Amino acid sequence: MTGRQHTKNTFLLRATRPARSFPSVVRSASVLAACASLAAGCGLAPSVSGSSGDDPIVVMTWAPEGTAATNKPGMPAFARAYARWVNAHGGLNGRKLEVLTCNDHNNGVDAAKCARQAVKAGAVAVVGSYSQRSDAFLPHLEGAGIPYIGGYGVTNAEFTSPLSYPVNGGQPALLAGLGKELAADCGRVALVRPDTIAGDTLTPMLDAGLTAGGHDKAVDQLAAEDATEYSVQAEASLKEVTAAGGTGPAGENGGTGKGGGCVVPVLGDRTDTFMDSFRRAREDHSDVSTATVLGSVDQTVINSTGGASSAFEGAYVTGWYPVASDPRWDPMKKVISESAFSDTRIDPADTGVQTTWIAYTVFRKVVESLGGGAVTADTVTGALDDGLRIDTGGLTPTLRWEFTDQLASIGFPRLVNAEVTLQTVKQGRLAAAKEGFVDVTKTLENADVD
Repeated sequence: MTGRQHTKNTFLLRATRPARSFPSVVRSASVLAACASLAAGCGLAPSVSGSSGDDPIVVMTWAPEGTAATNKPGMPAFARAYARWVNAHGGLNGRKLEVLTCNDHNNGVDAAKCARQAVKAGAVAVVGSYSQRSDAFLPHLEGAGIPYIGGYGVTNAEFTSPLSYPVNGGQPALLAGLGKELAADCGRVALVRPDTIAGDTLTPMLDAGLTAGGHDKAVDQLAAEDATEYSVQAEASLKEVTAAGGTGPAGENGGTGKGGGCVVPVLGDRTDTFMDSFRRAREDHSDVSTATVLGSVDQTVINSTGGASSAFEGAYVTGWYPVASDPRWDPMKKVISESAFSDTRIDPADTGVQTTWIAYTVFRKVVESLGGGAVTADTVTGALDDGLRIDTGGLTPTLRWEFTDQLASIGFPRLVNAEVTLQTVKQGRLAAAKEGFVDVTKTLENADVD
């Protein structure tokens, strides 16, 4: 067995524990929480993370920057801008917020270094971060009792760790919601995704949505996440979706349905590179459509690939939040306007920046709920575990974290927000395709994660 196969099997084992009952999950969470508080009795090092009195409240935000794969420089950049804004307005309960940032370079070694740095600095939380290396950083945070608030949801481990507090449904919710919509409009569907452990988790989620709509599962097309061109994958995916046979929407045969086939690239930052290859290969297949998820495309990508004439025109795009033009984002835009100092890394339409804003909104309300009490990793975790409800101003449903049996059966006991928004590219601009949120909890419950 190769190292990657071993890691993959371990990763999937964590996400698939159907024999573990809901009560046992709750008991495990309670034991872990007790261990965090009574470290000596459980054989764990006591948590030293925290601050009291007039000391700054220390948190960390990390993300990959300057790598050949997906980069999220806007997340730590926005976190620093947020700290400047908060401190200019009196701090958190009158205390200065100190934000440390770290570059995980998209590798496990540096992700673990970031986590160890958070522990050493006495961070009370890691907030609004992105990393594909959860197996490298989560053990360090769990050992120190440091909560992980508002990760990007790119790995399944973020939905299993009792110290993870995700603010969205991650890639699982986006793919499930997208598949459900494509089932009604597409013939054959091909998913182009990274040949990585994180990429392996995408296929069953898209398939769950497709099968919920009476559609065949997608063709799984693997690609290197750091490739400089994707002509082979573009041609192969086009060949698959234009082949005869297959089941279209609602059981219609012929693989054409209401339209031609659909190609779904989910390659993070490399999606626009794929689209360059796809546009050239698609010249003889004008009936083939594209669809994807926010995080793999945003307004900047649409502009760079041709705007209204891009291959994304008319495409469905699922997201976690309202479109960037929605007035509910105005408070975030005010922070950027007042404190970002023209930092071009911070784009209010970037899903990573939006996630960081929501994560810091959660953290701020947790601190406020503590009043004048000590702000430590344990008190932050305790407030969240005690059922604190967080209103994000309509950007998400009201958030509340607790182990539930609703999605625990497929390994996602921490996934508390399974709602997505459906957007479309219209005249080169992302616009809402449906009003409000779509709940994909039932769709995810039927996902085949084995």
